Amino acid sequence: MATDNLTHLAAFAAVARHRSFRKAGAELALSTSAVSYAIRALEERLGVGLFHRTTRSVALTEAGQRLLERLQPALGQVHDALEEMNHFRAAPAGLLRINATRAAVQTQLGPRLAKFLLAHPDVRLELAQDDGLVDIVAGGYDAGVRLHESVPEDMVAVPLGPALRGLIVGAPAYLAGREIPRHPRDLHHHECVRFRFASGHLYKWQFERDGQALEIDVPGRLTLGDQNTILQAVVDGLGLAYVLEDSARPYLDDGRLVAVLEDWSEPFAGFAVYYPRQRQMSSALRAFIDLLRG
Repeated sequence: MATDNLTHLAAFAAVARHRSFRKAGAELALSTSAVSYAIRALEERLGVGLFHRTTRSVALTEAGQRLLERLQPALGQVHDALEEMNHFRAAPAGLLRINATRAAVQTQLGPRLAKFLLAHPDVRLELAQDDGLVDIVAGGYDAGVRLHESVPEDMVAVPLGPALRGLIVGAPAYLAGREIPRHPRDLHHHECVRFRFASGHLYKWQFERDGQALEIDVPGRLTLGDQNTILQAVVDGLGLAYVLEDSARPYLDDGRLVAVLEDWSEPFAGFAVYYPRQRQMSSALRAFIDLLRG
């Protein structure tokens, strides 16, 4: 295959993943005009349009969708072949793209980024924060980081860090004069700050004690999509919230928040980094996982 054809196909796959010429250029370290030229050249060579373009959106045509479906396995093999060559290098190199939840970035990845990049100067890291359930293969990511229970079954999952615990927290000012909940069902009599995933799914609070599991669809006038924003809302006295203990710990230690229903808050499997089973792990991803596990 001619080098320019491979470059054009790589540009096509990147634009298809991102639905953006600019973002595809950032991934490929090319200018937006260079990506646009590559797509035009490929369309002229094939004699069909691959994208519908407007000033606000980029979408695949039917022909473009068919080409992407046929190309993905082959491009995956090319990616694996190039990554295999990295094993002959003295140090990991290349672009590493990770998709992780905000909570995972805050507690697991963020504190280690500087150490990783300083230890591996030939690696370029792109970290996307997304609380939804993302198809990392379609998105062009090398790996994802989610709670272990959310990892797709067809992925290889590597546990990261210890078990986690969710806590129900509230500000002392909110709880003053109100009856403290003793059972999860008591939450129906409280204002609760709820959490909605980017996918649109509204999280139902989960509890477990002595083998008894409960799931409560709590009431509340305020629904947010970011744990830090939820914590601030609770500190401001807007209600109770279900948050990760690690995220709430600074607020609990200085007295801005207190925990309730702790006897219903049992630990659960924490975060895991996961990657496609059929893809060979790159040296950069292996180094990243080694650092996180260490």
